[in-house]
Amino acid sequence: MEKCKVCFHPEDRCLEVDKGENLLRAAMQADVHINASCGGEGYCGKCRVIVEKGEVTHKLGVKLTEEEVKQGYVLACCATIESDLEVRVPLETQLGDKSALTRRPPIPLKGYTLTARDWAERLPQWELNPPTAKFHLMMDKPTLEDNLSDAERIKRELSRLADMKDVVMDYPMLQSLPGLIRASSFDVTVTVLDRGRDLRAVRMEKGDTSRRQAAIAVDLGTTTVSAQLVDLQTGEIIAEASDYNGQISLGEDVIARIIYSTRSTGLAKLQSAAVNTIWNLIQQMVEKTDIEFCSITHMCLSGNTTMIHLLLGLDPRYIRVDPYIPVAQHFPWIKASNIGIRIASGVYMRCTPGVASYVGGDIVSGVLASGMFNSEKLTLYIDIGTNGEMALGNKEWMLSCSCSAGPAFEGAGVKHGMRATRGAIEQVRINEVTLEPMIITVDNRRPLGICGSGLIDTLAELFLTGILDERGKVNLDLETPRVREGNNGGEYVLAWADESGTNRDIVITDVDVDNLMRAKAAVYAGISVLLEEVGMEIDAVEEMLIAGAFGRYLEIDKAIIIGLLPDMDIEKIKFVGNGSLLGSYLMVLSKNLIAEADRIADMMTYLELSTSNRFMDQYVSAMFLPHTDIEKFPTVKRRLQEARETARLGSTNPGGGED
Repeated sequence: MEKCKVCFHPEDRCLEVDKGENLLRAAMQADVHINASCGGEGYCGKCRVIVEKGEVTHKLGVKLTEEEVKQGYVLACCATIESDLEVRVPLETQLGDKSALTRRPPIPLKGYTLTARDWAERLPQWELNPPTAKFHLMMDKPTLEDNLSDAERIKRELSRLADMKDVVMDYPMLQSLPGLIRASSFDVTVTVLDRGRDLRAVRMEKGDTSRRQAAIAVDLGTTTVSAQLVDLQTGEIIAEASDYNGQISLGEDVIARIIYSTRSTGLAKLQSAAVNTIWNLIQQMVEKTDIEFCSITHMCLSGNTTMIHLLLGLDPRYIRVDPYIPVAQHFPWIKASNIGIRIASGVYMRCTPGVASYVGGDIVSGVLASGMFNSEKLTLYIDIGTNGEMALGNKEWMLSCSCSAGPAFEGAGVKHGMRATRGAIEQVRINEVTLEPMIITVDNRRPLGICGSGLIDTLAELFLTGILDERGKVNLDLETPRVREGNNGGEYVLAWADESGTNRDIVITDVDVDNLMRAKAAVYAGISVLLEEVGMEIDAVEEMLIAGAFGRYLEIDKAIIIGLLPDMDIEKIKFVGNGSLLGSYLMVLSKNLIAEADRIADMMTYLELSTSNRFMDQYVSAMFLPHTDIEKFPTVKRRLQEARETARLGSTNPGGGED
């Protein structure tokens, strides 16, 4: 087979591939990220690259304009390599810098972020009681009179020191036992894992290492993976690290990844990508500290149902088809090395149990961390993301659902949508009179596109200023160059080409707005159906907890204006940050909280909304700005009246003063 050399810029990574190879697959092999939210199906248009030199066969689609084709743009997923290539990945197609993973909102947002003291008050009394413990054993050497086996000698000492009965030994530990125990003169440290149903000796080390014990907490997100290295002696977080999930190049959302997993070797590639991401984070954290890999004794990991399936190499295909059945919801302790995370011998990993196909362990972990399972307050916990998972209840009962909002809030399905990386428009204000925008981007760079918080801001501002009507359509009769007819209907220009970092106008279109309205309607409908199921109104909710990375940057009043969230007292709304990671952190420290997470998963009743007529009714009603029934949004109604009056006064007195 003839070979072709392909070089990707600006990363300057080159590789040889077979002639006829797909360009997107070549980028994956070169470890070059190219945005491809549809998983390479050709319909998202996000994988634009520029072929600077060489020949490709390209299937033309509606996602490229004639001008872009003349400039050498192709969709990587639709391009076949025919010769040596020089390919440039433009800024808007790149994954983005990792500094955005730890960014802070540019201005303080309305709403209250829970503090460490709040968390302490929310959780029931619990003690530092990790599922693993280290025991320093100084044993007598065997004699003819005391001729117990090596294993029984260790068990006897564990029984004497810690009243541990019937400890089971891992097979690899048995294999190393005779040599190691004698090399250390019967002075060893044994790590014991309490799995709930049994005690298992999982590792043995020479001498006394009992004071060196750490664990790993992980949030395996669809987009981002976050991890913490925790000192089990003190509970202190020693190091933290985050990165984009390596699976992104194989599909941006869970549905795309499930589809990809059905391809030949697809599941193995997805598993490997997740494992490598986690392993790289662990290495980064260990390198920052004086902790050694051999000091790590266990891991607790939370993620949505699909992410856990892919990590464990479980076939997820039935999650996306009626009746939406996962392989499992509760997962046993497994050796991290069994899936390729080779930290040290005897390191076991526990995945937080899920509730259903689309309410996973990340929500259970967040509910655990929030303390709502221990509260009498009626609480609504929401993770505003692709799956739109939420739970309603208190310590007596819990109801959960997933409203499948889709990835629009992460920029997918939006012409100039992008993740919250450098250059993403994250805040927008539009003058009611001039209709001119003021934008703020991540790291104050030239705009490359619009991220989720920017999209919600833009939608709210367009509606308040009358650029969008209640149906989400651009008013083309307005006298401003910012409003125009485009290829996708009406559009509003947020940044002109000479102002942007892409040399193209950055716009939001009627089609973009429609996709965003579908996403916001799904979230609102999910909340409405949960409340309807228990015969309550939004006023009955005493506290709303918004979780997830996206929630951290959400302007609550803007979310209410577009009808993403119900019109309620903002004082009741609190940000919890990464609840999934916090829950994982708590579980590495307490086997009692691991058991509590199991109980939470079992007590949650799951509502399947995909076949619910009530959900569809609520969804259709929410497909307006903010809703078909404006009386449900009295605050928004007042804001609209004020905005219209400001615009009227400005238009009749444009100078702002008297002659």
